[in-house]
Amino acid sequence: MSNTSKTDWDRLARQGDQDIDTSDIPELGPEFFESAQVYLPAKKTVTIRLDADVLEWFKGQGSGYQTRINQLLRQYMQAQQR
Repeated sequence: MSNTSKTDWDRLARQGDQDIDTSDIPELGPEFFESAQVYLPAKKTVTIRLDADVLEWFKGQGSGYQTRINQLLRQYMQAQQR
């Protein structure tokens, strides 16, 4: 990435869980977990031809580029299904 992060990573690494402000996050009650479902779709290995500059851009974002490509494709698929 060309933009430098302004996050104080050292401070965050020293921060304990009790120091995290979760006041804007509602508690999840037992009823949420009773109906919650884990969605782990099966992965399938494929060969896909991408423009070189597109692939290099995704790779330049760091590890996990294939997951990010998959997330974007999933968002597009879901938008088309609506």
